[in-house]
Amino acid sequence: MIKLTLPKAQTNETTNKDHISLSVTEDKRYFLNKEEVPFDQLEQLLYEKTTATNDKTVVVRVPADNKVQDLVDLMQMGVKLKLNFVIATSK
Repeated sequence: MIKLTLPKAQTNETTNKDHISLSVTEDKRYFLNKEEVPFDQLEQLLYEKTTATNDKTVVVRVPADNKVQDLVDLMQMGVKLKLNFVIATSK
């Protein structure tokens, strides 16, 4: 099981839809819907999953203490694939 300490936010919106989940662990392991994937395959797998489900929203879970660059690298993938990334936080 992946356990992350998410960044905190003062407000927190919820979503009822089952969007694709992208999680990153503190040791930079990547998971799409709880399935571990290598970083070099992440962009292609994101494309395949979002195309197959016709859902362009991806919920991103990154530990609060990871580097900002880790998040920027993921966001650049999202921009290239024209995805809507939502960053998961805790309240």
